[in-house]
Amino acid sequence: MIKTLLLACALLFGSQAWACDNPRRMDGFVTCADVEKAFKEGNIVHYAPDPEAEMANYMAAFHKAFPQIQTNFMRLQTGALYARLSAERQGKVYTPDTLMLTEIGFAIDFQKRGGYQHYISPEAAAYKANEQSSPPGFYTWYSVIVAGIAYNPTLVTAAQAPKSYKDLIDPLWADGVNTKLSTSGLQHLVWYALRQRYGTDFWQKFGALKPRGFDSYVQQYDRTVSGQDKVVATAQYSGYLIAKAKGAPIQFVIPEEGMMAIPGVLGVVDRAPHPEAARLFVDWYLGQTGQTIMSSTMKNYSARTDVPPPPGGVPLTAFKLIVPENWDDFLKTHTQFVKEWDRMLGMR
Repeated sequence: MIKTLLLACALLFGSQAWACDNPRRMDGFVTCADVEKAFKEGNIVHYAPDPEAEMANYMAAFHKAFPQIQTNFMRLQTGALYARLSAERQGKVYTPDTLMLTEIGFAIDFQKRGGYQHYISPEAAAYKANEQSSPPGFYTWYSVIVAGIAYNPTLVTAAQAPKSYKDLIDPLWADGVNTKLSTSGLQHLVWYALRQRYGTDFWQKFGALKPRGFDSYVQQYDRTVSGQDKVVATAQYSGYLIAKAKGAPIQFVIPEEGMMAIPGVLGVVDRAPHPEAARLFVDWYLGQTGQTIMSSTMKNYSARTDVPPPPGGVPLTAFKLIVPENWDDFLKTHTQFVKEWDRMLGMR
């Protein structure tokens, strides 16, 4: 099996496709980390934008698999997280071992700045070339985040509910719709895609409804479930699955245009204090076991084809996915997006 993985990596990425010649077989994944050194390091510090409760769950699962390694993590929304990380590194403070980001622009910038340690996981064979950094070995897609629209059925009837993104500018949602802050890579994608499709005045009309912006989808769904808002305009499907599993009054709409989709990416940080533990974590998380845990706790989709959809969710192939046709063009609009979005939400 290991030889098969190595061959597949070689075919995908060339002769330098893996970090070692003989990856070690663990429970549900293979690794090029020095496991004994990882145990001696005895710790890992993880930076991520994932909701704290879900992050605690998968970090606990890693610790259960490797009790010799204590786990610590820090959670901030992607934009705030990257700003903090950048400030730390400018001050020559090197805290995290591993980093997750849900804004591909930040990941590319971090790579250009030499922020990632180059490490090609032997689990890379399970991921397509476009699900890796270019060149491979800096970051890999750890999840596919999809979003549509959600609403509270006790306040909104099925007939009233928006069927498309264009329906979000209906005056019916004035003072009753929420969205994400400009620190969200997913929100950047929604802004970009709908601006391309419906023109620059779409967001002006949406802004007239006085939408509320929030740091996390947890806040978005909590407000909608409690009746403070009627509609979630940028509604992560994962948040819906979590709320629905708790019996909350929430309904999800797959918009006529399709579902917004953006990756979360994972990599080992350069100058990581615990480099072997970091490599072990990345291999574990990108492996089938880790990805299955991610899908079941985070309720996001894995890019791996051998991992089932999140509990209660339909297969990813059931959705028409909206992704930028030109990632470079998308990334160039980030400054404009932040400026316009913050102004719309009354933040500057």
